[in-house]
Amino acid sequence: MTRSLLGAVAPGFNRPLDVLEACHERITRQCDTLEKLLAHLPAHGSDDQAQHAARAVMTYFDTAAVHHHDDEERNLFPLLEQVGAPGACDLVETLTLEHDELALLWQRLRPALQEIERGMVTPLDEGLARRFVALHRSHLEFENTRVLPLARQLLGRAEIERLGRAMAARRALRPAQDERT
Repeated sequence: MTRSLLGAVAPGFNRPLDVLEACHERITRQCDTLEKLLAHLPAHGSDDQAQHAARAVMTYFDTAAVHHHDDEERNLFPLLEQVGAPGACDLVETLTLEHDELALLWQRLRPALQEIERGMVTPLDEGLARRFVALHRSHLEFENTRVLPLARQLLGRAEIERLGRAMAARRALRPAQDERT
């Protein structure tokens, strides 16, 4: 683990399962920000705070969240299937379908956030935003309570190292570097 300039401890890619879990925490914080934005907009419109919140949410879900889903779909899930994790095929299918649904929800939600970021008075579809947040929360809860413990139990050192190298390479980093996404 290394300490960032902000003082937060961030796991390195030599501990990729911890990196995935830390990413789940960041996704949760972005969901919290989106919920706060929903509450903020009716009274304050697209003020500086709303613009900043919209920008932060878009930045995260446009980049780090995409890398995170790739980490899981291209690397973690295949490793779980290779080591014969119980129910891995069904688990992978379910989680991948949820990733696809989250991506579609994001595509629908993002244009309003872009307008808010630009300071335009734009309503944010509350039902859509709440669906996006709720699906993320249930998805992350499942991954944190079922998938990551399963991976910690079944993956050996070689698989963990391979996962960390692939995740770092996706971000053009060395495996020992901090994970910021």
